[in-house]
Amino acid sequence: MIEPATVVDCGVYVAGKRLPGEWTHADALAEVRARGEGFVWIGLFEPRKHQFHGLARTCGLRDQAADDAVRRHRRPTLDHRDDTLFMAMKTVCHVENESPETANEIVLTGEIMAFLGKDFILTVRHGRHSSLHGLRTELEAEPERLQTGPAAVLHAIADRVVDEYLAVTDACEADIDLMESLVFAPRSSVGAEQMYLMRREILELRRAVTPLSTPLHRLVEGSTPLVPDQVRSYLRDVEDHLTTVSERIARFDELLTSLLSATVAKVTLQLNSDMRKISSWVAIVAVPTMGVGVYGMNFDHMPELRWTYGRPLVLGVLLVACLVLYWLLKRNKWL
Repeated sequence: MIEPATVVDCGVYVAGKRLPGEWTHADALAEVRARGEGFVWIGLFEPRKHQFHGLARTCGLRDQAADDAVRRHRRPTLDHRDDTLFMAMKTVCHVENESPETANEIVLTGEIMAFLGKDFILTVRHGRHSSLHGLRTELEAEPERLQTGPAAVLHAIADRVVDEYLAVTDACEADIDLMESLVFAPRSSVGAEQMYLMRREILELRRAVTPLSTPLHRLVEGSTPLVPDQVRSYLRDVEDHLTTVSERIARFDELLTSLLSATVAKVTLQLNSDMRKISSWVAIVAVPTMGVGVYGMNFDHMPELRWTYGRPLVLGVLLVACLVLYWLLKRNKWL
C-alpha cells in the first residue's frame, strides 16, 4: 500500500470530466476498468521505492518501474514497454537574484516522469518547482481535451515543461544582457568567475533541454495506440517550441564565450596597466636609491664631499631627475 503522503492527487476522469469524491489508486483503477471508459491520473511527489511497489503492481508496471520512479535520470528518455509508455523530462526553474554579478545559482533542475497506459497516467515529480496542480486545474476546466484520454495529459505536461524552458531562457537572456552591460562598463567589478558561473548554469540548462528533442521526436513520429494521431499533431507544436529553445541556448553559449574572452582580455589589459604603473614607480624610486647608495659608501674621495653645498646639490639633482622621469612616464601614459 502506497503511503498517502506520497500521492499528491488521484482523479478519475470519464468523458473528460472528473468524478467527484476522493479515490485511492486501487479504487480509482477498479472504477475505470469496471466502467470500461475513462482514465485515472495519479500524481506523486518524490516517492520512495518501497512506497511505489503497490501502485506499480496495481497498474501492471514492471518491477523496473519502481527504480525509474525513485531515481533521477541523467537525460530525458522515452521507453515503450509492452503496453506502457515511460517518459522522463527535465524541468527547469530560474532563480531570482539581485544581480547575476552576485548570484551563486541561476538555474534549478528537476524531473517529471510519466507512466502512460491505456486507462491511466502516473506522474512522478522530483523538485518542488515542478508542481502540476495548476496544470490539472486547467485541464479539468477543458473537458474536451481530457476526452482524448491520458495521452492528452502527457501532451499537456510536455507543453508546460517546454513553456517553462521558454520562460527560463527569457530570464537568462535578461541576465546575460545585464552581464554584457557590466562587462563593458568602466570600472566594472565583473570578473571571469561570474562569467564561468553564468556559462556553467547555461550548460546545465542545455543538458536539460537539448536531449529532450530525441524522445519527443520519437513520440511524434512513432506509432503507438497509447498516443492518438490528434495528440501526436499537438506534440509537433511542442517539438517546434523545443527547437526554438535549443537555438536560443546555443546563441547564449556563443555570446557567453565572446563575453568570457572579452572579460579575460579586459583583465589582461588591467594587469598590464598595473604592471606598467608598478614598473614606473620602481624606476622613479631607483634614481634616489642609486644616488644615496653611491654617497653612502665609505670613501674619502667623493665628488663635492667636502663642499658646503654638496648635499643640497646632490638632493636637488636627484629630485630633478625624479621629476623629469615622472614627466616622461606620465606623457607616455605609464602613470
